[in-house]
Amino acid sequence: MQPSSPPSELAGRAAEIHRRLLEVYGRPEWRQPLRPLDELVSTILSQNTNDRNRDAAFEALKARFPSWEAVRDAPAGEVIEAIRPAGLANQKGPRIQAVLRQITAERGQLDLDFLRDYPPEEAHAWLMRFNGVGRKTAAIVLQFALDKPAFPVDTHIYRVSGRLGLRPEGMTVEQAHDHLAALFPPEDYGAAHLNLIRLGREVCHARKPACPRCPLRDLCPYPTKTGALS
Repeated sequence: MQPSSPPSELAGRAAEIHRRLLEVYGRPEWRQPLRPLDELVSTILSQNTNDRNRDAAFEALKARFPSWEAVRDAPAGEVIEAIRPAGLANQKGPRIQAVLRQITAERGQLDLDFLRDYPPEEAHAWLMRFNGVGRKTAAIVLQFALDKPAFPVDTHIYRVSGRLGLRPEGMTVEQAHDHLAALFPPEDYGAAHLNLIRLGREVCHARKPACPRCPLRDLCPYPTKTGALS
């Protein structure tokens, strides 16, 4: 999981991008911190949907069931119905229950706080063993619930990092996690992650990026390639 050392000029570009986004957006705060198991379930719910739908599904799940043990042991249909706001409920419901059952089988209880004592690489590998838990999901739990350095890469960060020249165009999402983690100091992972997502949502849209009002336009090769500033 340890990234290789990046070229100094690429690290310098990343530092300048991070500095400017801090000037524009400030140092962002993660939403209300959750315990590691709650964060894991919430992040599974977030897959292929937006934050509003994720939160609605998570709150509905918590309101309907008194504990994660109750979610684990409930009829699948009840869990699916509770999380419908997140979309793909027929997939996410059984996936969440399977993860809860596997944790119980291996640990004897539903709690992930023990991962705080693991080195980041071991904690990441432990989470990645679950079906439906990929690199982004594991990295979010590490960075925002376990206080361990990890750089989650979602669709916004993948798109923005490509346009900004922070990664090779042919690099996969999976490869981008280690590559981008090498460009920022670990203490900046959280803020850089959140501000790049905000840039992607508000300015660097997938289809029609608002390049003329982008605070990074003079650093970005994308408008020159596409004529987006003309």
